[in-house]
Amino acid sequence: MFIHYAGDDVLEVAKQAYLMYFSENGLGLRAFRSLAKFESEVVEMGLGLLHGNAQARGAMTTGGTESIFLAVKAARDLAKKRDSGRGKPQILMACSAHPAFDKAAHFMGLDTVRTPLQADFRADPAAIEAAITPDTVMIVGSVPAYPHGVIDPISEIAALAQKHGIWMHVDACVGGYFAPFAKQLGETIPDWDFLVPGVTSISADLHKYGYTAKGASTLFFRDAESFAGMGWSFDNWPRGQYATNTLVGTRPGGAIAAAWAVMKYLGQSGYQRVTQRVIDTRCALQTGTTALGLTTFGDPKLSILAYGSYEHNIADIGVRMTAHGWLVGHVTTPPGLHHMLNLTHEPAIPRYLNNLSDSMSQASSSKQLGKLNAQY
Repeated sequence: MFIHYAGDDVLEVAKQAYLMYFSENGLGLRAFRSLAKFESEVVEMGLGLLHGNAQARGAMTTGGTESIFLAVKAARDLAKKRDSGRGKPQILMACSAHPAFDKAAHFMGLDTVRTPLQADFRADPAAIEAAITPDTVMIVGSVPAYPHGVIDPISEIAALAQKHGIWMHVDACVGGYFAPFAKQLGETIPDWDFLVPGVTSISADLHKYGYTAKGASTLFFRDAESFAGMGWSFDNWPRGQYATNTLVGTRPGGAIAAAWAVMKYLGQSGYQRVTQRVIDTRCALQTGTTALGLTTFGDPKLSILAYGSYEHNIADIGVRMTAHGWLVGHVTTPPGLHHMLNLTHEPAIPRYLNNLSDSMSQASSSKQLGKLNAQY
């Protein structure tokens, strides 16, 4: 889950590009014109992938958390500009949304409101609409939500946001550079990007399924007005104007160069090839765990798979898998095991399933509490 591997060749491209720009600073794009070109072309490629039109804008950040921070900032600032009489601003999202939104709210003086999921583990549009207040400045949907790997009903949530005049952010930090290629390969994925009316901003991590060097993410906006809220400027000091589009000042030039190099190297056909292999890996794991009597949570379409069973002691199974040498990821509601897959997992599936079968047969038989649904 902590690395995203697409082959030794891709890794070597990223390393070489990073080292070529090891000393350059993304804060100084006027000084390092090649970095400015790289970032501009990375943003252009990303916007093309996510169906941004001529008015759409974006920039690179150092990671998904920074992208989310800046989207929250932009939404907060625009709401304040339009209606200075609001109370404490709120972010509204399903309980499966990433904690980075709560982190951003903590640092920037917002509240968060989390709503229950539907039985299929996706965000519930009805619950979201019922929770909207005059203080709601952002509604969040996930592609996919990290705990269960399912894609929220973005079109329905965006329609609510548009109806109430609220900023809609799609957190595609995991899926932004995976879902488009999965859809091109024939996966049944509903529209979720700028094709959907009401979507204001999208975060998408390059250092996940873009397979680029850490840390690199992208943040995209539907139009120039929303993009303007991403940046910050200051001139009340002797040096004059200081402005950045990002939360940080200095940015590693290597990460920008590696992103450009990998995207150019893989291209559409390369990303499709790797995406298909990851999907096949997920399907193989899902088929194997189902054969063992474990239930997949929801209907994952991308790279994340979570599964469990209220008839087995998942915690004990996890302990035994750890003893077999696996780094085990857990979900807590409902109890289950979690995987975010890449090509490192492809050859390991048979051995993993054998160890999982052994662990299930050896685990205590005490049942988990509750049933496998998401209404909590």
